[in-house]
Amino acid sequence: MASIPFVDLKAEYEAYREEIDTAVSRTLSSGWYILGPEVAAFEAAFAAYTGVAHAVGVASGTDALLLGLKALGVGPGDEVITVAHTAVATIAAIELAGAKPVLVDIDSQTYTMDPVQVETAVTPRTKAIIPVHLYGHPADMETILEIAIQHRLPVLEDCAQAHGALVGERRVGSMGDAAAFSFYPTKNLGALGDGGAVVTNRDDIAKRLRLLRQYGWRERYISDLAGYNSRLDELQAAILQVRLAHLDEDNGRRQHLAARYSAQLENLPVQLPRIRPSADHVFHLYVIQTGRQEALAAFLQKKGVGTAVHYPVPVHLQPAYRHLGYAPGSLPVTERAARRILSLPLYAHMPEEHVDVVSRALAEFF
Repeated sequence: MASIPFVDLKAEYEAYREEIDTAVSRTLSSGWYILGPEVAAFEAAFAAYTGVAHAVGVASGTDALLLGLKALGVGPGDEVITVAHTAVATIAAIELAGAKPVLVDIDSQTYTMDPVQVETAVTPRTKAIIPVHLYGHPADMETILEIAIQHRLPVLEDCAQAHGALVGERRVGSMGDAAAFSFYPTKNLGALGDGGAVVTNRDDIAKRLRLLRQYGWRERYISDLAGYNSRLDELQAAILQVRLAHLDEDNGRRQHLAARYSAQLENLPVQLPRIRPSADHVFHLYVIQTGRQEALAAFLQKKGVGTAVHYPVPVHLQPAYRHLGYAPGSLPVTERAARRILSLPLYAHMPEEHVDVVSRALAEFF
């Protein structure tokens, strides 16, 4: 029986082992392990790649969202509009900032924020909008930005799953007032541990972020404002420089594998990923929809194929967030998707034949 993992992190490391080992050795030999030349070099390279003026490395993607919100002035009593169909970190960061998450529904085709819902969710207490570029597909930034400009609201892009994705000629992360990235090992641009970054074109936000990530220090041991301890370490920054140099190549592999899936699954009774005409999907995940989600997942497991559901319980229905007051049925598109979606194996260095095996298993099931 075939054994096809949902993701193989060791394969991702092995692809660039020599370069990564060299980068790690260089960093260990330097004697500088926190906020040194490796972080500075990665920040400059990642800002240039994304098409922004500044990148500020932090300890995780969740911290990137939190510090991004704080740098935008979000705090207690404020509301932040986002979606429930996302990793819980998006909503957790809003509450960590002291603000209230206001959750809107998603587009049924792309799984990203429905701008029509955003328009109706704006109140006098709204302080920011967080669109999530889910699964590697950009949100409808053109429309969301029009709404944000109309209401004079800042936009913090959640780019944790979409490193390198495009809207027209612009990369995600370069369109809002700021953007948060995660470098968790499974991401398209993954470290070998935790890490994150906030990017922005605004000098004022960048200056505030650099204070916030290290106790509010403008000079050592003197806090100008109440900050945090959230620093991207030198080792991860060195590894990320290697991975960044290969990001477009790796995204191209993901897109090739996704296209192979779609060609082989197009005649099956499943909804395949849809891509808006102006978007470039980088396929952090390859997600299908079926009315037989649980049965298909169990069948594939018996065939030795790993799958996952991103995400099985929308955040608004999870025990920790019931206090937000969203009853079952309040976000119908999100809730229907959670019952039907299934993520198939896909990572940059997955063998093509794994796509063929998985596709044959789906055909057998149906």
